[in-house]
This record gives sequence, structure tokens and C-alpha cells, in this order.
Amino acid sequence: MAIPMMPDSERRLGPALSDINVTPFVDVMLVLLVVFLVTAPMLFRGIDVRVPRTETRTVQPEERLVLTVTKEGAVFVGEQPITLARLERLLASLRQRNPKAAVFLRADERAAYGSVVKVMDIVKKAGIDRLGMVTEPLPAS
Repeated sequence: MAIPMMPDSERRLGPALSDINVTPFVDVMLVLLVVFLVTAPMLFRGIDVRVPRTETRTVQPEERLVLTVTKEGAVFVGEQPITLARLERLLASLRQRNPKAAVFLRADERAAYGSVVKVMDIVKKAGIDRLGMVTEPLPAS
């Protein structure tokens, strides 16, 4: 009876495995999932303003530009500060690209009334008719 001879390398290491071990891959994916779940809410922080509360809600249009007026009177487009002169040019170019563009104005309730009206006037001068005021709903009583 003949004994099959195996090479020395196969005898030491054992036969080759044809299965893929996915446990390390799953471990890494779970760690990444936890990291993204923790960091995702921090990415959309924005600028802190305290907007007035109202009982009505507005419908969100598809394309929108969000302007923010802080209590100090600073104006932001998204999260970028902007001057009023530059805001005029930006809104004029937005109006030319999209005649149905909408602008949402988030103004801190402690902001000076004149600062908010200046921004609203610039929006109207640019020819943008769809201007929405961002508010928070009143808490349920």
C-alpha cells in the first residue's frame, strides 16, 4: 500500500482554505457605521439664531437659498458671511439662472428690524418674488 506523499510546505501549513473570512471586514464596517452615526449630526450645525415661533408652516421648494441675519446684523449665505453689495450681485445672478428661485430668510428674533428689512429689500430688488421667512413651530400646549 502506497502512502501519498505531501510536500513539506503543505504538511506544515495544512491544506489551503477556500473560504473568505469576512469577520474583520464586518468589524471594520460596524466601527465606521458608529463613527458616521456620531459625526453626521455635527456636520449640519449651521449658524445659531433663535427664530420666532409661529403656528403655521411653510412648504419647502425644491431649489432654495437660505439667508441668515444674526442678532448682530451679520448676513450669511448658507454658512458663509457676505456683504450686502455682494449679496445683491449674487441674487441677481441667481434670478438670471432660475427665474423661479426661492430665498428663505432666517433672522434672529433679536436682530434689528432695519437689518432684516435691508436684506428683504435686496431680495426684492433682485427680482426674486418667492421670499419665505423661516420660523419654528410653537410647542404643543
